[in-house]
Formats: sequence, structure tokens, C-alpha cells
Amino acid sequence: MMPSKERETAGQAGTDAAHRSAALLARMEEAPATLWRAKCRVVMGSATFFDAFSALSLAFALPVLTSLWHLSSRQAGLLISIAYVGQLLGAFLFTWIAEKFGRIPSGTIAVAIMAVMSLGCCFANGFTPLLVCRLVQGIGIGGEMPVAAAYISELSQARGRGRFFLLYEIIFPVGLMAAGQVGALLVPAFGWKAIFVAAGIPGLIVALLLANLPESPRWLISKGRFDEAEAIVRQMETGDGARGLRSRAPVTDVAGLDAPPSAGQTRWSEPLSPFYRKRTLIVWSLWACAYFVANGLNNWMPSLYTSVYHLGLRQSLRAASMTNVSQVVLVLISAFTIDRIGRRIWTGACFVGCGVLLAILGITGAHTALAVMIFGTLSYGVLGSANAVLYLYTPEVYPTRMRAIGTGLATAWLRIASATGPILVGLMVDHGGIATVFLVFAGVSALGALASIGMIETRHKRLETIAP
Repeated sequence: MMPSKERETAGQAGTDAAHRSAALLARMEEAPATLWRAKCRVVMGSATFFDAFSALSLAFALPVLTSLWHLSSRQAGLLISIAYVGQLLGAFLFTWIAEKFGRIPSGTIAVAIMAVMSLGCCFANGFTPLLVCRLVQGIGIGGEMPVAAAYISELSQARGRGRFFLLYEIIFPVGLMAAGQVGALLVPAFGWKAIFVAAGIPGLIVALLLANLPESPRWLISKGRFDEAEAIVRQMETGDGARGLRSRAPVTDVAGLDAPPSAGQTRWSEPLSPFYRKRTLIVWSLWACAYFVANGLNNWMPSLYTSVYHLGLRQSLRAASMTNVSQVVLVLISAFTIDRIGRRIWTGACFVGCGVLLAILGITGAHTALAVMIFGTLSYGVLGSANAVLYLYTPEVYPTRMRAIGTGLATAWLRIASATGPILVGLMVDHGGIATVFLVFAGVSALGALASIGMIETRHKRLETIAP
């Protein structure tokens, strides 16, 4: 049994740590808006941009490869899906690294893998080598997004967190849009390898920039590394690293502050503990439904335009790229309204709207390319804005000690749904026709709308209040 003197010393140390944790968190909430946060958001956003660009790059090379290598619909679907198998592995691996070693080392390694393997795709000379490259590249792609989402969420303040986060998150659909526009320009002119070069070389530069970002103060606090967190919070308060090292009077009045994050070990099972179980099952359902539809549409649209509607390559790529343009517009609208409307209402409305648009397309038979361009593009844009909100919402409902793991487990359902979706689309196109695809997507959207009813509202609340 610990002697009373040692118990008293340990108790005092715990009290001091709790006091210092709460004081640092309070200072983060009170820090003024400066370019410091914007710089972190831009650099991490650049990594997310190339995550999106790399994820979608194959879709714009695939129409050429299908003809060049005589790929069947099953093989094309497998090439799309294998990246999501890698992303599933990456989501588990890199969120574990993020909880144990920090957000920045984890994100940097993930982006480096993503970029190197994008260049590796250029050297693939057949179906199997490209399949392997996309699998490994998927590990990096899957690891970057949940870690980045946790990092940006932890830099945010309670008031205006939705706008701050979504202005970062809009970079993801911009990356998808850029993949479409660049693919439509480069692939017809320079061949299918050009799209992978365009992702790989800038991605390596971004990995170097990412390695020099400051660590998440919330993660440092949760690990008891108060001196490091203090230095970063000072930079956050002043917006300048050099001036941020000057002395500042400590916060002494922490009455009423929320309990600081626990520095205990993160358990993979905790997201399914009684307190978090309902939230976890809800976000898993939302991610699975949203990305089964979104990535099923996004990855197959270029090939559907060429194989089903017999459009030319350049016209098909241009038409497919408009889905991402519509998403950018709607995510931008959501960024400036989400803190007023709320996460639950926006997400539910998007699932309903997407389902209605796809049901109309399926019921009318999707006979013309123009109908698919209009309704398919609008439905993807609507649901794509809900996808961005899921990246905002999911890190909010978990505490710092398991924010990356909780987000990683949720995005694992993105990978599962995205891996199965393209394969099923290929089978449905071959056997049931294109209208069947849109009706199935409409049904899945309806399930997402039902799941959104169980969301908790998180706007204007401190992270430590939402998830103790």
C-alpha cells in the first residue's frame, strides 16, 4: 500500500496536472484568430487535396486502360475497389500511430506513401502490377484523412468550429474536382500515366511541409506533455512562433472548466463502450451509406459515360468532373451555414435530397446521358456536402484520447462501402442495367437519412463537453 505521504504527493501532482490541462484548454478557446491557424489548415489541407486527387486519379485513367489492356467490368471494378482495401488497412494503422506517436508523424508517413506509390503506378505495365500499386497507395490515402480530421478538429474552437473545419474540408472536393479537370486535360493529351505523375511529385513536397507543422496541443496535453503544449499554445495566441515564446501570465481561475482529457491508454474497444456505443453505431451507418453511394457514383461515372452512353473520352471526362464541381459549391455553402443549421439537420436533408434525385433517375430509366449528367451530378453534390460534414462531426463526438481511433474506425466503413460499391455497380451494369444502379443508390440514401435521426447536435460546444 502506498504511504500516506506518497499518496498526498501523487494526489497533488494529479491536481496540478488537471489544473494545467484545463488552463491550457481554456487559453486555446480564448486565443484570437491569427494566421497561425490558417497556415496549419492550409498545409494539412494540401495533404488532403492530394489525398482526394490520388484517390480519384484511377477513375480518369480507367477509360484508357480498359481499352488498352482489354479489361473486363469485373477487373475495372477490382482496380477501383482494391484501393479501398488498402485504405481500410491504412485507417487502422495510421490512427493507431496518431494516438501513440502524434498526429504529425502519422500524417507525414501516410502522405509520403501515397505520393511514392502514385509514381509507382506509372511503372505498372499490366493489370496485376497496377493492382498492387493501388493497394499500397490506398494504405497512405486511408491513413491521411482521419488523422488530418482529428488534427484540424483539435485546433478548432467551439464557436465557429463548423466553418473553420469545413473551409479546410472543402479542399477534399477541390482535390476531386482538380483530378477531374487535370485528368480531362492530361490523359487525352499525354496518356494515362500523366495523372499519376501530377499526384506524386507535388505529394512528396507536401509531405515535407507536413513534417514541419506543430503537433496538436490537445494531443500533447492528453499525454501530459505540458511544456510542449504550452509553447504551441503561445504561438497560437500570438500567431508568430518567435514572439510566442515570451512569458505570459498563467490562467489561475479555472473554476467551471470542463474536466481535462484523460492521459490514460487508448483502448480500441472504447468507441463501443456503453457511453459511446450509440454514437459509434450511428456514425458507422452514416459513413457506410454516404460513401457506398458517393464513391460508387464518382469512380464509375467516367466509364459509364463511355461504355453505356458512348460519349467520347474527353466529353466523358468533362461530364464526370462536374460532379466534383457541384460538391465544392455545396460544401462552400455548408461551411457558412452549418453553425446555424446544425450537423444533424444538414446531414439528414442531404440524404433525403440525394435519394429523391437518384430515385427519379432510376424510375425514369436513365435513358440519356443528359439526364445522368443533371441528376447524377446534383445528387453527388448534395451527398458530397454531407460527406464533408461527417468529417467535421465524427471527431467531435470522441475525446482526444481516442479521437483519431474513433474517426479511423468510422472511416473504415467508408472503405468497406467504397470497396463493395464499385464491384456491385459493375455487376448491376452487366446484369440489371443502369437504372437498377440508381434505384439501389436511392435506397441506401434512405437508410442514411434514417441513421441521421440519431445524431447528437454538437455546434457551439467545446470538444471536452461533447465527449468527456
